[in-house]
Amino acid sequence: GKYLLLKMTNGYLIIHLGMTGVLRVLAQKDPLKPHDRVVIHFDQLTLRLHDPRKFGAVLWHPATKGDVLHHPLIQKLGPEPFAEEFAGQLGAIRLYQFSRKRTISVKAFLLAGQAVVGVGNIYCSESLFEAGIHPGVSAGKLTKAQCERLAHAVRTILKRAIAAGGSSLRDFVDAHGEPGYFMMQTKVYDRANEPCRVCKTPIRQITQNQRSTYYCPQCQKR
Repeated sequence: GKYLLLKMTNGYLIIHLGMTGVLRVLAQKDPLKPHDRVVIHFDQLTLRLHDPRKFGAVLWHPATKGDVLHHPLIQKLGPEPFAEEFAGQLGAIRLYQFSRKRTISVKAFLLAGQAVVGVGNIYCSESLFEAGIHPGVSAGKLTKAQCERLAHAVRTILKRAIAAGGSSLRDFVDAHGEPGYFMMQTKVYDRANEPCRVCKTPIRQITQNQRSTYYCPQCQKR
């Protein structure tokens, strides 16, 4: 999800990038730049956290304190989309079980990260479109069939995004300074009033919990 776990000899580094944090792999000789907050030295390279707005965090979890997954910041989060716990039917079962009696929207349910992590705002809109589910539907009303489609859609969309190097809206780059190109292939996100790539209906934009949501009213009927 939003936390990166770096396994060390005697513990873990827990890294949160915040809104503008970027991890870069650079040569030892490369000069430090303003806003380089943390530098980790290896034999020939360095790993640097560049964080202009200082919303990121780096925490140390020693092995003596037990499993890092029991850390207070992590213990209530769901599994990664590609973890064994979310593979195949297990993902659908987990979404169905965790959504019961939840009155929040399915989008808010996914963003909460308790059923599964890693589905941010962009990938949430894209996954719901892929699954044919309206973003305003109450999570508790999802059927088993919808949960199956949604679990599969989450994995599908994230595979595409990873293959494209992620999504660069403003300043996102990978560890080697390269931007991501997934935004060039989104089907609904940031495409308000543009024709749906499937049915040509204009894409709609709404606000949910102060965040933009995009969907096709024809492909994602409520």
